[in-house]
Amino acid sequence: MMSWKRLILFFLPLVVSCAQQETPANQQLGVEGESSDVILFEGARVIVGDGNVLENASFLVENGHFSQIGTSGTIDVPTNVLQVNVSGKTIIPALIDGHGHLGYSDVGARTDVRTSYSRENIIDHLQRHAYYGVSATMSMGIDPLSMAELRESAIDNAARFLWAGRGIGRPNAGPGATDRRDVPFGIDTVEEGIAAVRELAETQVDLVKIWVDDRNGTVEKLTPDLYTPVIKEAHRLGLKVTAHIFYLDDAKDLLRAGVDGFAHGIRDIDVDEEFMELLANRPYTFLMPNLPNSGSTTIDDLPFFAQTLPAAGAEIMSTEISESTTHPRFAVESRNLKRMYDAGVPLIIGTDGDGAGWDIHEEIADMVLAGVSPADAIESATKNAAELYRLHDLGTISVGKSADFVILDSNPLEDIKNTRAISSVYIRGKEVNRTALAASWTE
Repeated sequence: MMSWKRLILFFLPLVVSCAQQETPANQQLGVEGESSDVILFEGARVIVGDGNVLENASFLVENGHFSQIGTSGTIDVPTNVLQVNVSGKTIIPALIDGHGHLGYSDVGARTDVRTSYSRENIIDHLQRHAYYGVSATMSMGIDPLSMAELRESAIDNAARFLWAGRGIGRPNAGPGATDRRDVPFGIDTVEEGIAAVRELAETQVDLVKIWVDDRNGTVEKLTPDLYTPVIKEAHRLGLKVTAHIFYLDDAKDLLRAGVDGFAHGIRDIDVDEEFMELLANRPYTFLMPNLPNSGSTTIDDLPFFAQTLPAAGAEIMSTEISESTTHPRFAVESRNLKRMYDAGVPLIIGTDGDGAGWDIHEEIADMVLAGVSPADAIESATKNAAELYRLHDLGTISVGKSADFVILDSNPLEDIKNTRAISSVYIRGKEVNRTALAASWTE
């Protein structure tokens, strides 16, 4: 049975808002409704994203980038600057979802049915991410190569589109949705695997995705003799490789083959000493936990999700939340996450979400529930994700970086669910028009 987190997306109306205007990435952008390209934000707590916190801070945004950051009163303020008082607020870098699947959800059906993969669907999902404070999101491995041009587009009120293109698995054994299993490369030979990697490199994917999972014995999975050459060829071409996994034994073999990270945690049993020793020999291997339902979401959380839902969708979501229970694998996956986190494994946020946008806030909260500190959970969704995907202008609130940030009414270091207390979102220095977006979806 689908969890409510993945189910409710199918109620989202597909509305392509009038805000879908594409602009060159270097165009000067100002605050929504304002003509100024220079804005001073004064008086907030700033969670930088690298472990540092600045109290009573101010920063200057010029032409879509952070140009000065310091304590209030220390900024060299130019004339005719637009000043924004953010006293009492907390500001975090805009979030980055390292693992999603965009553009193919059937937004009108109640069951797990997919619709035609379209550019319009992707943009709609990117705008939903921006609404919830996400400035970039990775679509992980079931994307036709025809969508490459979206990587170069700067779309108003929308997150950046990152992608892995067509992932690599055995024939018809890729994603869980059976009607998408023909999208990934299905390989039977080493030669086919190497050819697939080269084609992905030519289309400039951000990562190579492979599936090493038999889905409870229902499909064939990639074996070491096939995926080891794939990993080596990807590394030769400067690409990292992440693996969809389930079993501990497969995770061990992948570490021996040189995989760069895991797109899910280990889900069958607790990790053992052999696995931890293999990890210690590969200290830069990352983990995208993608935890199952924790049971921590309650009806009190519904207003946050319902901001982008029509009334009928909100009503159905209310029922789904009230009937949801803790997933039986949450305990083992949480223990494995905590052990890897304590060992210093880099964590990257990854929701495996279908485009609703809010699920990154649930994943952050569930990571904290599993034992990750609030600061490190936020860092997994900002600095760590930016570094993995070489987004050098994102991830922290730092001079020279793109002014992508979220203004919160409350401090998430005190209660991680305060990442949901969104006052406003800025991408490339421009305020996301959340009011117009929400109106287009809820109507």
